[in-house]
Amino acid sequence: MGFGCNSAGVTGCRIIDSPREKLISILTNSFVPCNGRFPFLITIASIFVGGLFASRNSSIIATIVVLLVVLLGIFMTILISKLLSKTILKGIPTSFILELPPYRKPQIGKVLVRSIFDRTLFVLGRAIVVAIPAGLVIWLFANINIGNVSILTYIANFFDPFARLMGLDGYILTAFILGIPANEIVLPIILMSYMGSGSLVDLENTFSIGQILIQNGWTLLTAINVMIFTLLHFPCTTTLLTIKKEAGSWKWVGLAFLLPTVCGIVLCMVTTGVWNLAT
Repeated sequence: MGFGCNSAGVTGCRIIDSPREKLISILTNSFVPCNGRFPFLITIASIFVGGLFASRNSSIIATIVVLLVVLLGIFMTILISKLLSKTILKGIPTSFILELPPYRKPQIGKVLVRSIFDRTLFVLGRAIVVAIPAGLVIWLFANINIGNVSILTYIANFFDPFARLMGLDGYILTAFILGIPANEIVLPIILMSYMGSGSLVDLENTFSIGQILIQNGWTLLTAINVMIFTLLHFPCTTTLLTIKKEAGSWKWVGLAFLLPTVCGIVLCMVTTGVWNLAT
């Protein structure tokens, strides 16, 4: 379920009887890309990897690259799950039995009502509570200037030295941080920063996006690290709030935040180091 929405994936862990294994599943759910991250991955793969090949093969190559990113996420899920089960969440493995309920005629009206009011509106409500203040903060950062330089640029310049170690730049890392309410806004924030716009930019033309990114110093290494960090970084705020509700403690929320983020930072640094040595 996490491939659709990590928040829904966390909620789906309720069916696991073992508290230990339920926690492991919750903590590793965000290691797979949700629908909010797939468009970004596809766009970057199409521009910087698919663009290296003939047009007739570019879409196939880009698809393979995105598939490899997904497989990396699955591998990291298994690896971190094993690590957790051997350290802070030790225990005896249990068998998982999913008992099928008796077949009954579906009650369409009841299913729709429960789905909309008990689940959909609940998740959307959390998203709205977070998204509106976050949108205001992003707008203020982009439009308030101190000495003819926006607050957004000051923040990006602050993070830039660390971001360079990851093969990124300050604007990219800032976009990921400000994009915590929803992964869908990371690319618009990056484009807004590069274009000096005072509002989020959403371009549908892949070629135009590629031109803006390349003009601002993106290379194949940048694209690879962006895809890695898109896969491995902190969950969105809605997922973090759902983890708090399901796990019942902020310490698990903090661990769910740190686990993918630390993995992403380390992997990006390793990739950058190997690339620099090879070139």
